[in-house]
Amino acid sequence: MRILTAVSRRGIEIPYMHAAPSGPGHRADLLLEVNQKQIGQLCRDWNAIVDVTDVHVGTPTPEMMEAAAGFASPHPPASASAGGRSASAAMA
Repeated sequence: MRILTAVSRRGIEIPYMHAAPSGPGHRADLLLEVNQKQIGQLCRDWNAIVDVTDVHVGTPTPEMMEAAAGFASPHPPASASAGGRSASAAMA
């Protein structure tokens, strides 16, 4: 849960996640679209979690890409069309 909290705190969508037992612990695979700064922040946060023993950044597997293909593209904020106001006006 703490791994997912670090992602959701930054408002990053997770089009693919898989968690499974791995030896005495568990392994979690996430597919995220992030920039270099976000990678550094997430790795720092995840390594600070006591239960996390290893963090790797890599290229997505074909299974991840296949699962993410059905993931919808980003949607505009709900307030973008509320009452005909623009998103920036609704946030002001």
